[in-house]
This record gives sequence, structure tokens and C-alpha cells, in this order.
Amino acid sequence: MMKIEGDYERDGYAFVRRLIAPEIARAFLAQLQADLAAQRVAYSQFAAQSKLLNKVAVEIYGYRYKPMVPFLWGLTPTMCEITGRDLLPTYNFFRLYQGGDICRVHSDRPACEHSLSLTLAYGDDKVWNLDIGKSQVDEPKSFAEDFGGEEYSSLGMEPGDAVLYRGTDRRHGRIDPNPNRWSAHMFLHWVDRGGPHASTAFDGMVEVPEKIEFM
Repeated sequence: MMKIEGDYERDGYAFVRRLIAPEIARAFLAQLQADLAAQRVAYSQFAAQSKLLNKVAVEIYGYRYKPMVPFLWGLTPTMCEITGRDLLPTYNFFRLYQGGDICRVHSDRPACEHSLSLTLAYGDDKVWNLDIGKSQVDEPKSFAEDFGGEEYSSLGMEPGDAVLYRGTDRRHGRIDPNPNRWSAHMFLHWVDRGGPHASTAFDGMVEVPEKIEFM
């Protein structure tokens, strides 16, 4: 059963235990593996080098792997309830980190106004903390190895757990190296309907017309 820890409105983040069952997380990963194998697509085709990370990671976006999109759209009512806001989805992606990697401290672009980090699996079942700053930032800052003098929380997620946070104004990262051979995560993003970033809704996913006609 899902359990929410923390006050999202007050703190800018909240821990969501068992957002999905671990079995669902494993089923998604098994389906992803099977689909890529059936299409003879190598993970190397999705290799991405980022200034955020020390190592190359596998990154697959929802618009390239459609079975990922129902997670984003389907979780929207739950995220509206937790945040107390009327949200629209923007985009989501899957990332496979290598062992020993980090994620530098950063804040996100406007399409990530409300962000969810969902842990799917760890290669060696060792929890890898997500670190969230306790201070609100009003504008993007350069990537950093740590939080400097800012206070932060370290949140350890089991598979199926998630952290919901304000991606644009709460710096976040993983400053300790990944203790697993690999770890698999999904990142999902929303914006306020009618808010300053509403134009990024369905970012890169689909054009939403004002009206649908079939006949």
C-alpha cells in the first residue's frame, strides 16, 4: 500500500513508499528487455553521456518506447492528489546507471516543475540514496559535486519507491557513488495546468488538438 512521508507543499518534496509494487517494476524491466531483444536493438543505441554523470548511462525516453507513457499518464491523478495541484504530464524517461556513477547536484528545466524519481531495480539490491536540497532556488545553478553549505535530505528508495520533488526549484542529485553494478530508474515530470510552464505539457510526446473528430 502506498505511503506518503513528508509535506510536499511545505518542503518541496515527499517520499512515496511503494508507489508501485516491486513486481510491476520487474515486469516493466522484463518487457523492456524482451522488446529490445525482439527488435534486435542493443542498449548501446541508447547510450548517453551527460555532464550530470561520471559514466555513460542508458537513457530511453517515453516517445521512443511507448509502453513507458502509460506510467506517466496513469500516475497523473495520483500526483495531483499528492501535490494538491491540477497537473498535466510532460515527459518521462528510463535511465540505467553504471556501478560507481554519481548524479551531480542540479535543478531541472521548466518541463520538470513537478518531478518523480522512481526506483525500479538495483543490480546488487543495495539502496542508492537520492539527495534533495532543503532550500528553494529561484534560478538554475551550475552542476555541483555536492550541496556546499546547503542542508539536504538523503532518501533511500527500495524498488517501487519514489520521491516526488519540485524539480525546477529544489536541487537534487546522487552524490555518493552507485554501490551496485547497475541500477534502473524512471523519471517522470508534470507541470501545473495554467501555470507558467503549461506550454511544455506533453513535451515531445504528442500534439493535443482542441477537438477530436473521427467521422
